[in-house]
Amino acid sequence: MTGFYRDGCCSSGEEDYWSHTICAVVTHEFLQHQRAIGNDLSTPMPQYRFPGLVPGDRWCVTAANWLRAHHDGAAAYVVLASTHERALEIVPLATLREHAVDVPTGPGDLED
Repeated sequence: MTGFYRDGCCSSGEEDYWSHTICAVVTHEFLQHQRAIGNDLSTPMPQYRFPGLVPGDRWCVTAANWLRAHHDGAAAYVVLASTHERALEIVPLATLREHAVDVPTGPGDLED
């Protein structure tokens, strides 16, 4: 179960110092980048209820680490509808939109 509070949501609060607010669809490149900067997201850590991630998984990642990956050319995809607005304190909306996977191309693409 993802999220700082392990509630399945990218919710955030005062306890979430690192802002686990971006709902990412991780890629191989993103996982490699995170490991290279000391944030191993592939290795399971049961003591934190962390299963370890594989490409295609959705996970609430920290805004700062996601932005660093963006600057380094390894950003994960973003599910905007599941990303917490607190992420905007660190990452501009335009930058998140560049990597969004849930944005319709027009009003006709929206489901009722």
